[in-house]
Amino acid sequence: MPYTTRLKRSYAALAVASWLLLLGNIILCIKTNVNLQEGSVYLHLNNVLVVAFTLGVFMAQHHNTEHFKGTDFLTYLWKLFARAGIAAYVCLVLHLGYEIGSRYWFNPNPYLENVIYNINFALFIYFLAKAFNTWKRLILFQKSKALHVEWRWFEWLMYGSLLLTLFNVNYITYIFIPLMCLLVLYIFFVSVNLRWVAYLNLTKKWRSIFLLGAILVSIFLFAKYFQIQNDNQTLVVNHGDHPFVLLMLFFVFVYSLASLLVAVFSLPTSKVFEQKREDLLNIQRLSQSIQQGQDESQVLDIFFDSAIRASGADAAWLEELRTEEMVTHTLNLDTAKIDLIRQVLKSLNLNNVDYINNNLDMNYHFRELGLPFKSMLVVALKSNKETFGVLYLLKDVEHAFDRETVNTVRTYTNQTILTIENLRLIEDSLQNERYKEELKIASAVQDSLIPKSFPSDSWFQISTFAKAAKEVGGDFYDFLMLSESRIAIIIGDVSGKGVSAAFHMAQMKGIFHALMQDNLDPVVFMLKANSALSRCLERTSFITSSLYIIDYKMQGLSFARAGHCHTLYYNSMTEETFYFQTEGLGLGIIRDASYAKRIHKLHYDYNPGDVMVIYTDGVTEARSPTNEEYGEDRLREMLMQTYHLEADDIKYAIINDLNEFTGDAHIHDDQTLLVVKFKNVQPKFQM
Repeated sequence: MPYTTRLKRSYAALAVASWLLLLGNIILCIKTNVNLQEGSVYLHLNNVLVVAFTLGVFMAQHHNTEHFKGTDFLTYLWKLFARAGIAAYVCLVLHLGYEIGSRYWFNPNPYLENVIYNINFALFIYFLAKAFNTWKRLILFQKSKALHVEWRWFEWLMYGSLLLTLFNVNYITYIFIPLMCLLVLYIFFVSVNLRWVAYLNLTKKWRSIFLLGAILVSIFLFAKYFQIQNDNQTLVVNHGDHPFVLLMLFFVFVYSLASLLVAVFSLPTSKVFEQKREDLLNIQRLSQSIQQGQDESQVLDIFFDSAIRASGADAAWLEELRTEEMVTHTLNLDTAKIDLIRQVLKSLNLNNVDYINNNLDMNYHFRELGLPFKSMLVVALKSNKETFGVLYLLKDVEHAFDRETVNTVRTYTNQTILTIENLRLIEDSLQNERYKEELKIASAVQDSLIPKSFPSDSWFQISTFAKAAKEVGGDFYDFLMLSESRIAIIIGDVSGKGVSAAFHMAQMKGIFHALMQDNLDPVVFMLKANSALSRCLERTSFITSSLYIIDYKMQGLSFARAGHCHTLYYNSMTEETFYFQTEGLGLGIIRDASYAKRIHKLHYDYNPGDVMVIYTDGVTEARSPTNEEYGEDRLREMLMQTYHLEADDIKYAIINDLNEFTGDAHIHDDQTLLVVKFKNVQPKFQM
């Protein structure tokens, strides 16, 4: 069981027990014919039990686990009246029932009269506790730290007045009267916190006035009852003159009356405040339309409805200019009347511009139309780049569009423009996201086209590296086993970057596999590839490439270069590092038979321990933070330092040096590197 629930039940048990003991003490006094005079033990016991009962009821309400949330203040008032205010009417019924019964059906009975009095006192204390707790919640609505402190002091001072009852202190003295007056002033000070009334609309204010009136009637009935009983000699003791009870009754009455008066006198302005609140809610609806997944048409629907409500327009239409065919929202206007008004505005050169006329009869053209409207407001939904639509509002009275109304409509207009622009930005962003997803797919497809490993054999080692400048790149490499003793290796670079370059890379890969099935010579391959690409490659695009055919049986390699980077080579016999300086023109630059003159083949017999480095210009043209180029010389120096290593180690050494050179700078071109190292011991090929 929650701690607060246990506390509430404990205080409720204290209240019930103390009330029963209080009633027993009174009955005992009647039975023994004892008067509760000052200094009497029975009187002190009575005061202790009254204080215990009062604290029990108030603390039980203080720890009530039932909490109201939000701004449904009518629920507060209704529960106060239905659960506690009705107790006043029960009190009245009990009192009248006893009076009528003792007059017509039975003799007056002091026991019964004192029991009824104490029951009514219990109902009265319950009502005060419920009202005090309810008013506390309303007073502390949107509380500040200062108000919270003020209320705490008020509670302690009110509960402190119970000490006067506990010790049977006469508070009607020159000492306590000033203190009681100060506490009364504090009650007025606390009772001015009525913010919750401003959150009631017109309908709720009428209901709150009815409930507050009923609560005031309950206060009056209780007060009248205890006033009547004040002179009743049959009663053993009068509980109605305790200072705590009087102060609490006064507080409940003052706050109820203040709430009623504020609710009544704010009725004439309720519609104004409701309109302002509705304006704010409509602006909020417009701003939240993006999160709610609404499109431009739905946003304009909200705008049209909000503008009509804010202006109280008798007729209106909204022209959407999103498409060539104008979309129109209308209110109390047919197409014929709209066309007539459009023609007048066009003749006055007022198309798609802001326009206010609060006396249309003064204009001859409008007067000739014979329409019942006297005022017009035209507002264009226009940003710096585009006009989204035009709103037309009409009213039957003159001077209908004051500055406040115009400003409100323009606020709606600005919020609508902002919302539409944000919707379009989000749409563009989503389009970009879709494009990125497509790029990821293209990247995955391209990655699948590039071989991850070359065939391992006894003649050479090969290690590869590829890094695209964008999601997809234009560099490529591939291999094809032509026979048991021959392998073809191709590397290339497509002009441009991105998806287009990746597409042409895939085309080149297909051409390579298709043509090399016939075991072509490198030069013949380049000629046929140039012819094939000439039919599918854009005029502005070209491809550089190098094709190498390694022949294990002949222990040599032959290659042709089509405008690609020069091949870096290390000769283990002469211990020289150099570039093959061969001629060649990129594929697709010349698209006729004369291309054959631009391609040449080179044959080279390799030695065990030789190293060949094949790369794209993204490696040698990479730049440092100071804009210095990596260059062929630095690449050659790296090979001179690492030729004795394995192919993988040579590659990593070059890539690490390249990354150290470029630093954190973003690469601007695709980087591809292949390192081929012929093994020191070449196996003998079986003839």
